[in-house]
Amino acid sequence: MRHPEHQYLDLLAQVLDHGDERLDRTGVGTRSIFGAMLRFDLSDGSAPILTTKRVYWKTAVREMLWFLTGGTNIQPLLRENVRIWSDWPLAAYRRETGEAISQEKFEKRIVEDDAFATRWGELGPVYGKQWRRWLGADGREHDQIGDLVQTLRENPTSRRMLFHGWNVAELGTMALPPCHMVYQYHVTSDGRLNCLLFQRSVDLLLGAAFNFVGATALQLMLAQQAGLRPGELVWVGGDVHLYLNHLDQAREQLAREPGPFPRMKLLRHAASIDDYRIKDFEVEGYAPHAAIKADVAV
Repeated sequence: MRHPEHQYLDLLAQVLDHGDERLDRTGVGTRSIFGAMLRFDLSDGSAPILTTKRVYWKTAVREMLWFLTGGTNIQPLLRENVRIWSDWPLAAYRRETGEAISQEKFEKRIVEDDAFATRWGELGPVYGKQWRRWLGADGREHDQIGDLVQTLRENPTSRRMLFHGWNVAELGTMALPPCHMVYQYHVTSDGRLNCLLFQRSVDLLLGAAFNFVGATALQLMLAQQAGLRPGELVWVGGDVHLYLNHLDQAREQLAREPGPFPRMKLLRHAASIDDYRIKDFEVEGYAPHAAIKADVAV
């Protein structure tokens, strides 16, 4: 049987060799294709944590746990040594103040100075806000995750089990509009929980690997909360791209042969979807190739 990671590597090669080269919002430029699908079977405990480069899976899970809190400030992330969201508020700080502060000093101030964090660490109404506190036209807040858990438990044959973050009214105040924007769930007659994740915009070298891990962690948590077993993760990409400063790194990754996917499991049954911590996750058998460094386009 062909290794499931080859789906990702084939997509990487397709974008690299046949992508439409064009300018993009960041000014870096991309090679891009439109429309892709990958499928990963989680039912045997395996997790799509890429092996052709090291993926820092704890960072991806910590990010997902932060989303579930409904938080929109990077201070809690930085206190967990998660730095993947720093670029956007740092760019805003430099632009608005004219101060050429280093990323290290900026992050240190966010961690240590609550007032500074309140002013400069805020990302606007990004993922967690929309997932847990979507503001309706009637002024009421809607907890999409809480509603999803309830429906999974009480009406698992529903075709309306989804949540999304594309709140048109608030896009303009977000540091970055949601890329992984719709998660839809499906329960089979034998109790397996499937997920389809639609991602409108995909940084294929850097972002996709984290999105696979985050979606897997969420699927495990939701399955446990609803008394189900993990099934299939179906990932759908809209604008799937490689930045032009990532092409050599993509070639390096394509030269590597994937190893067995590791296994991810939960070590305890949490009391609620809000009760999970990073220590509840265990990954076994992860033996990847070395990490591949690349710059984030902001």
